[in-house]
Amino acid sequence: MTPAQLEVQLVAVVVAAACAIPGAFLMLRRMSMMSDAISHTVLLGIVLAFFIVADLRSPLLIAGAAIVGLATVALVEVVNRTGLVREDTAIGLVFPALFSIAVILISALAGDVHLDSDAVLLGELAFAPFNRFTPFGLDLGPVALWVMGGILLINVAVCGAFYKELKVATFDAGLATALGFSPALIHYGLMGMVSVTAVGAFDAVGSILVVALMIGPPAAAHLLTDRLPRLLGLSVAIGAVCAIGGYWLARALDANIAGAMATVVGVVFVLALLLAPERGLLVTARRRGRQRWEFARQLLLIHLATHEGTPAADDESRIDHMQRHMRWQPDFAERVVQSTADRGLVTRDADRLRLTEPGRHAARLASLT
Repeated sequence: MTPAQLEVQLVAVVVAAACAIPGAFLMLRRMSMMSDAISHTVLLGIVLAFFIVADLRSPLLIAGAAIVGLATVALVEVVNRTGLVREDTAIGLVFPALFSIAVILISALAGDVHLDSDAVLLGELAFAPFNRFTPFGLDLGPVALWVMGGILLINVAVCGAFYKELKVATFDAGLATALGFSPALIHYGLMGMVSVTAVGAFDAVGSILVVALMIGPPAAAHLLTDRLPRLLGLSVAIGAVCAIGGYWLARALDANIAGAMATVVGVVFVLALLLAPERGLLVTARRRGRQRWEFARQLLLIHLATHEGTPAADDESRIDHMQRHMRWQPDFAERVVQSTADRGLVTRDADRLRLTEPGRHAARLASLT
């Protein structure tokens, strides 16, 4: 592995970790769409700041992007509070408008500058090692690594310092207000983190991968755990795995690195969706299947217990009668009867069923639930 390849992977991992932290809180607050909006609208802040300072390397570009990111949140809140549209509709109205203004400004006034919408949207991680950080003539590695490393440290520091406030405001805004916290201030602070993270990652990975890394790893982690500390750690770990896996997939396919990483994020999320031990679709399907059979067995036991000792007991205990009474298909009824008998809850006497003592006990318990 060459030093440039290692640097590309390091940049990708740091970007993934930086995006995963605020992304986890956005996902828990059911505001994942806001990351998409901010990741696009901050382009307007970059453009406006560039027109002021005329320097693509100026830190004011990040400040301008953060301001526009917060303005996006404020505008969405204003539209949403009218009560005429829902929040997702408000987001869909605000961010295309701001992003379109940025694209128009780039096309009309910055055509001869290395500031174009394709670069911002797609990015190219392979170019990260060429832009070096060389203070006093010392080569300290890619600029993107230092920028995103600093943003990662800021995100970790903010989450560490305000962990309690973020946690309470995320899960119970009313309790946060009662405890003296300001949910609005916490909300805008989180949006500021998202804005700074998004614009810092633009030059290296583009907004598409920023959105993928903010939403995909936290969503996959949420399928695996409900505990916030573990969710944050899993989000960072999954993002790092997707970054490294996407890089090697891009090398194998000779494809765009950011696109390959976004693809791996999608694959990992689908795997978590299918295989998560408690919430995965496969586990859920098996659980529902077991519940279906358990419900059918309980229904059979309650039916037999209800008619036991009555004049109609002989007729009601016939298997063919229960098929008609409960509208069960013959094969399904036979499987229910056989599984119930295998558990020692009923005995078969030709075409009739009789409850055992454990079966009567199980029927009483089922009728109480």
